Amino acid sequence: MDVYDAVRTRQSIRRFTDRPVPRAVLQRVLGAAAQAPSGSNLQPWYSCVLSGAALAELTKQVAARVAAGDRGDEPEFPVYPTEITPRQHDRMAVLGELRYGALGIDRDDVPARARARARNWACFGAGTALFCYLDRATAPPQWADAGMYLQTVMLLLRAEGLHSCAQLAWAEYHRSVAAVVAPPRERLLFCGLSIGSADPAVTHPRIPRAPLAETVTFLE
Repeated sequence: MDVYDAVRTRQSIRRFTDRPVPRAVLQRVLGAAAQAPSGSNLQPWYSCVLSGAALAELTKQVAARVAAGDRGDEPEFPVYPTEITPRQHDRMAVLGELRYGALGIDRDDVPARARARARNWACFGAGTALFCYLDRATAPPQWADAGMYLQTVMLLLRAEGLHSCAQLAWAEYHRSVAAVVAPPRERLLFCGLSIGSADPAVTHPRIPRAPLAETVTFLE
């Protein structure tokens, strides 16, 4: 697949089939993704890939917590800036309208939105999930490196005919993930990444991006 096609067709998929992802494909993708940019070659990312019984146990544990009204663990890092600009707020509103609209969920139907969001912790039906960890002492530039690594993984998955969904939501239940993954204490969970084949029977809305004039300035 052409790299432009991979970028163009990558999107956050929120309904997967149960088709398994071969281990050889995952090894090929993650081996190549290790070439992602890394300042001073620190390579700050640590990935743990779950499938089968291990992933089933994790999703079961988190589903029980959600059903019991457990709102999650103490956050280990801020997900959003302390102040969101009006323009960013508008972009978030578009996302919500398209995402929940595709599911037929009304803007004011809070319980239905909560149920839809809870599908994060079922990996949206995917049978494979990657959990990306960082050292707690990681500086902001290395967080950027981890983002480039994950983007590389997602584009390589497209080259393999697969899709993904990056999920910061998993960090909300980082203790449950740790109970299954058993990471060293010096590492924190950055995000999860659901991996698999997109379910062709449902609509996967594309979220529009800002026009170039809003995000790029050319000076000569």
